[in-house]
Amino acid sequence: MASTNKVFISFALRDIKSHDRLLEQLNKEQTKFSFVDMPVKQSWEPAWKEECRAKVTECDGVIALVTANIIRASGQLWELICAYEGRVPVLLIHGNDEKLPSKLPDPVGQRDIEPWTWPTISNFLNRL
Repeated sequence: MASTNKVFISFALRDIKSHDRLLEQLNKEQTKFSFVDMPVKQSWEPAWKEECRAKVTECDGVIALVTANIIRASGQLWELICAYEGRVPVLLIHGNDEKLPSKLPDPVGQRDIEPWTWPTISNFLNRL
């Protein structure tokens, strides 16, 4: 994949405050990346799904905030499906201090969820 210096941020709408905190952290660290997302999630709309797939797959990687809200976040789940199908590298990070449910939906399911730390994020970005 050609480098675009863009990273997609995937999050459940209920986690907008965590999303904003993550963007603050990323901007403070002055990475070489720009960060994009789909703040309006209309996963029932075919046009939204097409736009989402295009936006995700044109990025170098995806950082996904995983919280208990992911269970009801069909838009976020679609974003992750697009990333995995498009073979875009994905970093799943625990988006808050709440305990995650024991069973998470696909495509998160059995994948590793990393702690939200700068070294974890920085290592991911450096591999892109």
